[in-house]
Parts: sequence; C-alpha cells; structure tokens
Amino acid sequence: DRVQRAMHRQSEDHRSPDFPKITFSVLKDIKAIFDTKEGTVFLFPATGTGAWESCLSNTLSRGDKIISVRMGQFSHLWIDMMKRFDLNVLELDVEWGDGLPYDKIEALLKADTRHEIKAVAVVQNETTTGVFTNIPKVRQLLNKYNHPALLMVDGVSSIGSMDFHMDEWDVDVAVTGSQKGLMMPAGLGLVCARP
Repeated sequence: DRVQRAMHRQSEDHRSPDFPKITFSVLKDIKAIFDTKEGTVFLFPATGTGAWESCLSNTLSRGDKIISVRMGQFSHLWIDMMKRFDLNVLELDVEWGDGLPYDKIEALLKADTRHEIKAVAVVQNETTTGVFTNIPKVRQLLNKYNHPALLMVDGVSSIGSMDFHMDEWDVDVAVTGSQKGLMMPAGLGLVCARP
C-alpha cells in the first residue's frame, strides 16, 4: 500500500528547483541495487533492451570481438543485438537449460594472447530457462589469463532479486530494467559502469 500511495503522488516537474536534488539523491542511492561504490549509474527511459543497447554502443566499436553464450531467449536476443551493431560475436551455443560452458570461455580467453577480445557478455539469470550464471567464476577466468576484456552482465531478471555484487565481483558493466528483478513498472533502463 505504501508504494502504491507513493506512486499516486503528483510527479515533480523537471524544471522545479527541487528536481536536481531529487535526481542526485536517486543516482546516489540506486548504487545500492548494484552493490557498488565505484560504479556510475545511468538511467534511461527504456526497457532492459535499451540498457543492452547503451551498454554495447558506449563501450565497443564495430568489429570488436565479444564472447557471449546463447542459453535461452534473452541471451539469444542480446547476441542478435550485438550482431546488428556489427560486433564480431564469438558465440557459444548451449542447449537451452544448460549453463555457461566455462571451459569453452576459458579456451577462447587463453588462445587470445593478443587480447583482441574486448568483452565477455553473460546473462546472470536466463529468464526463459531459469539458468543462473556464476559471475565470479567468469571474472576468475579473465583474471587467470590477465585478460583486459570487459565483463558485461545482463542482470535484468536478477539484479534486485538475487545476489549481485558489482564491486566485489569486479563487473565492468551491468544492465537491468525496472520490469523484472526490480519488480516495478516497465520503462526504466539502468546501466552501471565502473571505471
């Protein structure tokens, strides 16, 4: 009831003198969702798909190599977006319902001695199959080979509902949306990026 009553209040005009104070407070407090002190949060009038787009378009360039795993509908859609951005996607396909093939990710990172792979993008919780990814294990693989690739995490259905520790797990970019894990109305895309 308390949340519903709060949503019925008149919204603050974006030109009011109080709006910047509210905005800065929200941007500071929302870091708790990602469990980060180092990260910067960006809010967009978009869904999680818009957050994906922002994540990719603001960190990578056409032709960059990126590892991603297709293990359900949402990882499939994210890979599709990567291809539409003309990224060189090193796709690892697994049976839907199976988890990340950590051994195959490791083989790609180990073979990439020239560090041409710019990012590893994984879905923390694949909504369509319920498969959960061990994010710290992915970071351990990157660290094992001293690989500088960015670790990108789709946390649309997990952030806010499952453990997520951006700083502790050394995640570079995480995306979520208001409509799933945060259990709010759709229409807000969130991206958190660490330096």
